[in-house]
Amino acid sequence: MILPDCTKCPDIVIVGGGAGGLELATRLGHALGKKQLARITLIDPNRIHLWKPLLHEVASGSLDTGREALSYRAHSAENHYYFRMGAFQSLDKNAQTITLAPLLDHHGKELLGERTLPYDFLVIAIGARCNDFGLEGVRENCFTLDTSEEAEDFHLSFLNRFLKYSEEAHENEKVQISIVGGGATGVELAAELYNAVDRLEQFGIHQIHHQSLNITLIEATGRILPFMPENLSAKAERTLTDLGVKVLTNTAVKGVSANKITTDNEVFDADLIVWAAGVKAPKFLSELDLPTNRINQIEITPTLQVKEEENIYAIGDCAALIDAVTSKPVPATAQAAHQMAEVCAHNIETIFNGKPLRTFQYHDHGTLISLSRFQTLGSLLDEIFKKNWKVEGTIAQWIYASLYRQHQLTLHGPWKTFWIMLTGFIEKRVKPKLKLY
Repeated sequence: MILPDCTKCPDIVIVGGGAGGLELATRLGHALGKKQLARITLIDPNRIHLWKPLLHEVASGSLDTGREALSYRAHSAENHYYFRMGAFQSLDKNAQTITLAPLLDHHGKELLGERTLPYDFLVIAIGARCNDFGLEGVRENCFTLDTSEEAEDFHLSFLNRFLKYSEEAHENEKVQISIVGGGATGVELAAELYNAVDRLEQFGIHQIHHQSLNITLIEATGRILPFMPENLSAKAERTLTDLGVKVLTNTAVKGVSANKITTDNEVFDADLIVWAAGVKAPKFLSELDLPTNRINQIEITPTLQVKEEENIYAIGDCAALIDAVTSKPVPATAQAAHQMAEVCAHNIETIFNGKPLRTFQYHDHGTLISLSRFQTLGSLLDEIFKKNWKVEGTIAQWIYASLYRQHQLTLHGPWKTFWIMLTGFIEKRVKPKLKLY
């Protein structure tokens, strides 16, 4: 590729500040922005970043966003990139510009109109959402956990429902929560909610105890956590069942209405419904004159460039790539986004150095599931011996926590990450173990 006119500094625009986009902006900021070799701009509609795998803890109240959230503006000032708040609206490939939608304030009034930004290199990293599979009533009647705002919304509704329950509970009445989707989010949320109820009981809230909650977990396939080894999936199911979760597998949802879920065989009443099934990229991506698949993901080459586009890249959950080794799609996980950000940063840097681009190969390091304080288990892939090691208990908890620390190390470096960990350690010992607001 021929570099843009170097009489001006090239513009690298990254759209989306999730795990992949933010790590990429940080890496390029230090490699190119610090040396004034390029202007790095990160675009996101939110002011803060929160690692998506933590959202089930936000929903239950086990984690306070105020403690864990990262300010894009503050982070950009320390890491040599520029942050602009806005939502990606359209793309003009010929003019090499993107347009941001009007920015509204917290009252819904227009704060900024449409803005057009030029780019020399564009990286799309806007992530994906759960997939409603075209089922009517899902968006209107279900909570989703795709953003910190959605997780906070569920958390307040959860607290309010138990406030009502504590004042009006009748004999044998329970709070009914249905979770659709037996993947990591649904399974981890179910366990965290029982942990939250136990904490509410410890705070002395009237009439609340472990048996006050009744969770139904609905999964369309033959078992929960289908991406994990079968014996670990079975162990996770036993843990949930012991907590009181009713696990339904081979059960497809046919309809959702207010406080009701309809399946092939049954109708469930639910005070709160959480939809945590499937993955689908935002629909507008299929309208950008870029190649997309049936779930709106942008199709990319092994160098992470969009097919037939030399200066547009896509990474993370919004990107579709078939792994050359397994012949399977690269999964939409934080682990994959982290690896893509590293390779994408390398490839953009090599353009400035005149070196060949590197092809992406996904390395599956295994999967870990945290069932709150009740159990942590998973499998780790040993690339040397080509073997899966099953881990659980304390060791699994340490490894699970280290995944988030790896993300923090990329964003903050070792010294600041150490102070963040120390601060978190102290706060956990002086603050309530459940967020009550």
